[in-house]
Amino acid sequence: MRLALFQPDIPQNVGACIRLSACFGVDLHVIEPTGFRFDDRAMKRAALDYGPLSHMTRHADWDAFQADRPAGRLVLFTTRGATPLTDFVFRPDDVLLFGKESAGAPDHVHAAADARVVVPLRPGARSLNLSVTAGVALWEGLRQTGGIGVRDDG
Repeated sequence: MRLALFQPDIPQNVGACIRLSACFGVDLHVIEPTGFRFDDRAMKRAALDYGPLSHMTRHADWDAFQADRPAGRLVLFTTRGATPLTDFVFRPDDVLLFGKESAGAPDHVHAAADARVVVPLRPGARSLNLSVTAGVALWEGLRQTGGIGVRDDG
């Protein structure tokens, strides 16, 4: 299972996803351009000390991501999703894709997705924060596919 962020606007969300990637042992793909300067200082501040533990790949744009994308279904999380998270069946090689915070994913990204999933919320709630949604989705995907590690604190 892998995480992918389409043109993220907020460095703190990328930092939180770096932490998710590191803590759950999944690759993270960032599809540029981003809405912020993507430099080591900004990422270190956003990711704290988890950056070196993660496996992050930056892609210059959507076409570069598509050309380099690993095998597996592209599962787009969107408020325009067709399948509730509670009904979706994950596969271990899924790529969980999250759209831009300010605008979501454009139509061509929706068209490229193998599945579109929505996290059900209570009536009147618009959406969750991107990194919160990524955490919820990744946890459920890993839970379903047996990818949750067991913590051994001694």
